[in-house]
Amino acid sequence: MDIPRRPAAEQPTRVRDLRASDADRERVATMLGEALADGRLTMEEHADRSSRALSARTLGELTGLTSDLSPEEAQPILVDDRPVSVFFGRTRREGRWVVPVKLPLLALFGTVELDLREAVLQRRHIVVDSMVLGGRIRLLVPEGVRVDVTSRTILSTREVRTRPVPEGPTIEVGGTLIFGSVRARAPRRTLRERVRGRLGRGR
Repeated sequence: MDIPRRPAAEQPTRVRDLRASDADRERVATMLGEALADGRLTMEEHADRSSRALSARTLGELTGLTSDLSPEEAQPILVDDRPVSVFFGRTRREGRWVVPVKLPLLALFGTVELDLREAVLQRRHIVVDSMVLGGRIRLLVPEGVRVDVTSRTILSTREVRTRPVPEGPTIEVGGTLIFGSVRARAPRRTLRERVRGRLGRGR
């Protein structure tokens, strides 16, 4: 998970104007290659888009190169900063997506899943401004990220099993939960990671 650095007093950069990384350009190049292989792009189109991908500076420039090649949920980079909402169902954001400073979330008898392992945080403190009625919020966060649930709750449950570090990023779940639940967890450690952690504590 990446966090762009900027002066604290500066306003957040628009999502589309955030700088792209080499990994972002590689993601787009991979999809372009797949589109060429299965005939969705001609050789000329592939050459043109690949050249533009390699020279792209922002995430917005990259997303325009693949928007007609796959549905939104399969895009290599998602810069959608609209509110997350679900009604009697399930929705999920995952992969390489940008988390705005304040993310409105609405779950009415449905489940919202936010996978932040590869996400870009616009600030070190992100607020998920939630309105949950009979719904659920599920967060999957990387090692080192803290999750604070500060929302007003009525007959709701919360479960936080993360592994934060001092001065690490914070995801704050605020708003209101009525007959709902919030669960946040870090990915399960591999056997090697668990052994390494135990050895470190034994020193």
